[in-house]
Amino acid sequence: MCGIAGVVMAPGYAAPPAALGRAMTDVISHRGPDEAGLHHDDQALLGMRRLSIIDTCGSQQPLYGEGGQVCLVFNGEIYNYRDLREELLAAGHAFASQGDGEVVLQAFLRYGERCFEKLDGMFAVAIWDRRDQSLLLARDRFGEKPLYYSFNAQRLLFGSELKSLLQSPDCPRAIEPDALRAYLAYGYVPSPLSMLRGVSKLPPAHWLRYRDGTVETRLYWRPSLGPKHVMDDTEAEEALVERLDRAVASRLVSDVPFGAFLSGGLDSSVVVALMARHLSTPVQTFTIGFREAAYSELEDARVVARHLGTEHRELIVDPDAVSLLQTLVWHFDEPFADSSAVPTFLVSQLARQHVKMVLTGDGGDELFAGYDRYLRLLRLERLGRLRKPTAFGLGLAGALLPNPHGRRLQLVGERLRLPFAERYLSGVALTRPSVARGLSHMAGGDDHYRLPFRDHPNAYLGAGNSTLDRAVAIDLQSYLPDDILVKVDRMSMAASLESRSPFLAPELAQFALQLPVHLRVRGGVGKYLLRRVASRWLPPAVMTKPKQGFAIPLAEWLRGPLAEMAGDTFASRSFQQRGLVDPDIASRLLQQHASGRADHAETLWQLLCLELWAQRFLDADPRARTLESTASPSPEVVVAA
Repeated sequence: MCGIAGVVMAPGYAAPPAALGRAMTDVISHRGPDEAGLHHDDQALLGMRRLSIIDTCGSQQPLYGEGGQVCLVFNGEIYNYRDLREELLAAGHAFASQGDGEVVLQAFLRYGERCFEKLDGMFAVAIWDRRDQSLLLARDRFGEKPLYYSFNAQRLLFGSELKSLLQSPDCPRAIEPDALRAYLAYGYVPSPLSMLRGVSKLPPAHWLRYRDGTVETRLYWRPSLGPKHVMDDTEAEEALVERLDRAVASRLVSDVPFGAFLSGGLDSSVVVALMARHLSTPVQTFTIGFREAAYSELEDARVVARHLGTEHRELIVDPDAVSLLQTLVWHFDEPFADSSAVPTFLVSQLARQHVKMVLTGDGGDELFAGYDRYLRLLRLERLGRLRKPTAFGLGLAGALLPNPHGRRLQLVGERLRLPFAERYLSGVALTRPSVARGLSHMAGGDDHYRLPFRDHPNAYLGAGNSTLDRAVAIDLQSYLPDDILVKVDRMSMAASLESRSPFLAPELAQFALQLPVHLRVRGGVGKYLLRRVASRWLPPAVMTKPKQGFAIPLAEWLRGPLAEMAGDTFASRSFQQRGLVDPDIASRLLQQHASGRADHAETLWQLLCLELWAQRFLDADPRARTLESTASPSPEVVVAA
């Protein structure tokens, strides 16, 4: 696990000094505190920071092939690297290390960009090929590892985090209006957008080639939503057990201590149960809780930990919300309003005191239909042709009931009038169009629910498939890579902790996506087949536990420790003059929330994250600064060619 960054110049332009490469990697030292490496030639800078997990005494980067003509920096883990290594050895390739990074390099030398189709792993890769003066960037199938880039006719900048690109004086710094619109709708910035115009995220399962000042991108993989498996419950159960077991086992390859996040929910509990089957010592598990009982899953995690005999550690936290929010803003690089980032960061800090890598349950909800919004959508879609008259009736009834219940009826009616994608996304979004429109003139229009990937010719929209498949297809291309996986990557890396998601193993994910609806949802309950399998290993309470999510006492914080900060922020000159949102509306929402007349916690958090980001990354100069204003010292390998 690492962080990577670099600059490649177009022919005729000289590379910047090595000091820029060091600044770009030092600012992400939290991603790799163990080692640093830098390649510098007359046209390129490629740098990395390493968190050593496999082959800890070897595999220093950058890695070279073809007599030094090909240079690679790499972030992530390749779980099938041993099999690929044997394949390449048989084909005559030689290796100088035991790590997975060199396998990626040799696979590229043999297969070119087709090598990424062979990788089972999470990765962001940069390969500088001096033979044809091209840079190749690539990202894993589901987007577990991030990769930003910005290019023009003179150069291309890239990095695992946006703050690396901002170390370059010519990195764009103007806000992208479409990103602001999307952020005010969803609370995150969807790919390929970034919050800065002229900076993009490479979408999952894509590679990019920069050569002669131009960029080419290609999709190298997409999941298949069909044809559906034809099997009975018992056959499906056995097939799922085999794939789950292989997925978890493959992600246990490590040369350092590791453990797992354990919330007591179904997904993380299944992962821990399978880890226990493969390990001769107790699994180290970690969970955190808040003093407010409604936001704590401590007892649920204890039940599972006792049942599986794990070495369990828990922590009840009462964090300094103000300083914690500032820390989160720095690590996300862009406005990010999923408040479950808070417990994710805190449990990562706890785990890092004892291990260097953890397994998580991320991806299980998308693959096995675990979100309640899927179930609500399925119920609404059963209306069929009655949807329009039902929408009319609900709107009329809501207008006759001037109370919150009436307003809810109107909202359901409004949702039923929307086209399918918008109808589903209205249940994903944090903010309704009318609210966003009141906050900003750049938001809340007819395109409120639009996601950029839907305009791309490579988008897989699930057209013609089931209602569930169409919703899952949307989540796989936006909510999963741009919210869930962003959250777990940035928060674990903020603690210098590697996280791995077995549910996203390609074989397992593909199997799950080809399950017919009745094996994912039955009796109005999601994760049907996964629950059947899990009942072999877990106590009955886990099977019936309602989905809770990683929630925090956000409403209470915004009436308590964050209230003064929010008030000062919304009253500040920078917020008043910035023009991104209406300051009077923001202050009014805060007053209503503080008085208890309404709960605007999610919207207030969204606005607070936006303005604190702007202060940190637009008003202040983020160049050559880490969170603590100093980079972590580490050994550095510098290669000048």
